[in-house]
Amino acid sequence: MRIFKLVLISFFLITSANSNSIYNLIKIPNLEIYELKTPNKLKYFYATKPFRLGVQKNIACSNSDKKTYDKKYQIISKNLNRYSKEFLKKINLKYIVMCENLSISGINTAGIPDHVMKTLIVDLKFNEKYFERVIHHELFHIINDGFKELFNEDDWKTFNNPNFKYAECSTCSKKLGLETYKKTDGFFTEYSMTIPSEDMAEVYSHLIMGNYKNSDDKILNQKIKFIKDRLNEIDNTFLF
Repeated sequence: MRIFKLVLISFFLITSANSNSIYNLIKIPNLEIYELKTPNKLKYFYATKPFRLGVQKNIACSNSDKKTYDKKYQIISKNLNRYSKEFLKKINLKYIVMCENLSISGINTAGIPDHVMKTLIVDLKFNEKYFERVIHHELFHIINDGFKELFNEDDWKTFNNPNFKYAECSTCSKKLGLETYKKTDGFFTEYSMTIPSEDMAEVYSHLIMGNYKNSDDKILNQKIKFIKDRLNEIDNTFLF
């Protein structure tokens, strides 16, 4: 019985140490290790309890169940394994956090990228239809945040028709649709029309997922070239 108690105490001490170490790394509470040994050195964590983040604690996410974690980890890792460890190091992404019902100030969101903390939080319960594409969409925000000088928004705006105006912010618009247009007319989705960075992320994610066929859409072709050229500047071995 004494040996059992010592083993039990050791387990709780190790678990607590892991939680504290994770928090010290990425400043997110209530996380445990899901997978550390990956081909591209990404580290995966999962929420054991709901958590809140931010100065005003306005970022919230909940824990999920083992079945969901296991299922979605397979999908997330499959998509992120296409990125080399060298590329991920260049864009400053190292940690993936899995949870569900992710929101900012009560507004649901598919993911929250944090370039400074090298972290991407992913909402496992986001719409299944777009889940894989959204992984790459959110990863692009990590890229964009680290290379703002390359992804100049004023340059990007010149590709659109002169009478088109983006919204002031992504949440200031009711254009939330993620369905890919059959007739693109300069934009892949309705959500592309919110702000330049979301437009870029939608172009990037469609390219990564192979959801683009050559067309005579001159505006979209310019945007595609812009994204490809900038990615080539970051890593000339990068392949779409």
